[in-house]
Amino acid sequence: MKENEKQQQPVQLEIQADEQTAQGVYANLAGVTHSETEFIFDFLFMQPNQPKAKIRARIISSPIHTKRFLQALAENVKRYEERFGTIAQRDAAPHGHS
Repeated sequence: MKENEKQQQPVQLEIQADEQTAQGVYANLAGVTHSETEFIFDFLFMQPNQPKAKIRARIISSPIHTKRFLQALAENVKRYEERFGTIAQRDAAPHGHS
């Protein structure tokens, strides 16, 4: 068998996180902006009855990875709704946020 005909074994990815990162942060608002070369996701926390929201995390991603993330997110929402029922949507959030 030629070298290029061998089946490639999938790489087993080991994901590591320090304790603080592994705990995660809560966000109840998100903003998305983009340029030609990147997407920027801001995850925010807005307290009830407060006019301010604080950025808890900012993720900067390439367009191709963003599209993969969109597909993975859509698939996971589909699975969630199949198991737990439809997720109710409220009124639209401010422009660029959800």
